[in-house]
Amino acid sequence: MKLRTITAAGLAIALAGCTTIPSAGNPIEARWVGKSAGIFFAAYGPPISDREEGASTIYTWRGGYKTVRIPAKYAEGADGKRGKQIAAARTAYLRCQADITTSSDYTIRDIRTVADIPGVNGPSYCAEFLAPEQK
Repeated sequence: MKLRTITAAGLAIALAGCTTIPSAGNPIEARWVGKSAGIFFAAYGPPISDREEGASTIYTWRGGYKTVRIPAKYAEGADGKRGKQIAAARTAYLRCQADITTSSDYTIRDIRTVADIPGVNGPSYCAEFLAPEQK
């Protein structure tokens, strides 16, 4: 009986040290995990839906609607001149959708992009919109 109690206590201590740390590769999580969902929704607008999962609430948020014109891209020609066109100019309709998991105290525990498209300056518009680089 004592062995079970000691084992259970050791397991509880080991699990208490576990936390979710946002990965360095995900700037959205790095920016928002651990902050109040109220701050997020005040900055970017309200969620479109929510659902309960145990003690957590998962909010579905959609926003960041923007239309941008992306100029044509050209290869570098001889003597620094513009070469052959390698990509045509286009219009991009940017948007983002994310699932935001909050704990019972309304703190963001996880934020996962559901719908994302390439941004103007990189592979993720959601990252550009929700976690802009600080200058």
